[in-house]
Amino acid sequence: MEASTEQNRRISGIRREGERVTPLELFFDLVFVLAITQCTGLMSHDQTWSGLAQGLLILGVLWWAWVGYAWLTSVIDPEALAVRGVIFVAMAALLVVAICVQEAFGSLALAFALGIGVFRTAHIALFMLAGAATGDGDLRRSVVGLAVSTALAVAILILASLFDGLAQGALWALAIFLDMAGPYVFGSEGWKLVPGHFAERHGLIVIIALGESIVAIGVGASGQLDLGIGTAAVLGVFLAAALWWTYFDVVALVSARRLAEADPGRTQNELARDSYSYIHLLLVAGIVLMALGMKVTIGHHSDDLDDVPAFALLGGVATYLLGLVAFRYRHIQTINRHRLGVAIVLLLLVPVATAVPALVSLAAAVALIWAMIAYEHRGYGPGREELRREAGLA
Repeated sequence: MEASTEQNRRISGIRREGERVTPLELFFDLVFVLAITQCTGLMSHDQTWSGLAQGLLILGVLWWAWVGYAWLTSVIDPEALAVRGVIFVAMAALLVVAICVQEAFGSLALAFALGIGVFRTAHIALFMLAGAATGDGDLRRSVVGLAVSTALAVAILILASLFDGLAQGALWALAIFLDMAGPYVFGSEGWKLVPGHFAERHGLIVIIALGESIVAIGVGASGQLDLGIGTAAVLGVFLAAALWWTYFDVVALVSARRLAEADPGRTQNELARDSYSYIHLLLVAGIVLMALGMKVTIGHHSDDLDDVPAFALLGGVATYLLGLVAFRYRHIQTINRHRLGVAIVLLLLVPVATAVPALVSLAAAVALIWAMIAYEHRGYGPGREELRREAGLA
């Protein structure tokens, strides 16, 4: 009886309160990183608008699958032995999915869909277990709704494997839309959330995605080094560092505090859903696009970029900044005009990037975003230092 009670406590989420992200969760996220790295690889091998669209659609499916586990670990302890076993099964399924990414619209389309199905089924099963362990009827009803939207999305992905071209892409888009619309249709009241853990988990996935952009720089260099490659690599690191700064210096701290202070239940759940589950997809997509642009720039730093890599490099940074603008608006209903303005300028520079050396385009992006950071930093005043002291960072 005592062992059973302890197991229920681990499943019910009581032990999640006040906890940080566990090593098992970070281990789990490494497989997700492989999958998004494969997305960059797919777009790199097919530098067309079609290849770009396919990579982003795959990223959308992968992101929503990962997001479910971020919510799950607010109500279940991944260190429970039985839970560990299911998590390992899910990791194996995600690894298969990652292997299939570059042929997800081709010969491995069905395998990709089935792998996602197994990954999502493990997630639903653990959620149902958590609901049963706590006797939480609201949570169980929410999970049933999630299971319906998940089954529908996976079924459409399986159907899409029978098609190709525009029809296949349209079915993928429909699957993603219906899957992501599920929380709106079935409501958010039943979900349980540990705000600090939830915000930290998303912050760490942003760091991991930024790490993937650094990997792209190394891959783009392919063991070669000259002045141009070295300069592009250094600029690439400063660009990734700028994206890190714009999120983690202040934004991540303020948003985590606001999430924790929101009224538990529907208000807090909807804030978490909108700002983290939805809007953070823009941040990750922007990083993945930037990684593609960096990979091409490193290898062709003296050449002008084609339209797709040019959009990936500058449009990726713009997408990231627009994600931050939306993130702020969802939390405090104000628009950061500096970040919005820089994002617009970057998008306007995309045609220019197709007519000048790639290194010039990269240098322009780095200069713009760091100038914005310097301007914002001057305007923060003592409030920034106080915020960071409260978070134990200063």
